[in-house]
Amino acid sequence: MEGTLKKGFFSRLKGSTKKKSSIDNLSKGKINKDYRITEIKSHDEELDNFLFSLGCYEGEMITLISILGGNYIINIKDARYSIDKDLASAIKIEGK
Repeated sequence: MEGTLKKGFFSRLKGSTKKKSSIDNLSKGKINKDYRITEIKSHDEELDNFLFSLGCYEGEMITLISILGGNYIINIKDARYSIDKDLASAIKIEGK
């Protein structure tokens, strides 16, 4: 029994080290969770400028409010916007 306890303990311990989040962009984010924007990768300067005009740039906090009909409702700097999945995929994030 002692060997079983040790085996279970160490397997849990081993699995808990450096768990990387599977969420890498906003389209994979969870509703009502705050994220920090790490990068904007749209490969289109016009879209990058549009997102920047909304206040969406590296280091800024963003919240995914809801997903309605393929549109992502986001909150940036106390303002809500609706963006499509392509734009949401271009916003790289990390958990707060």
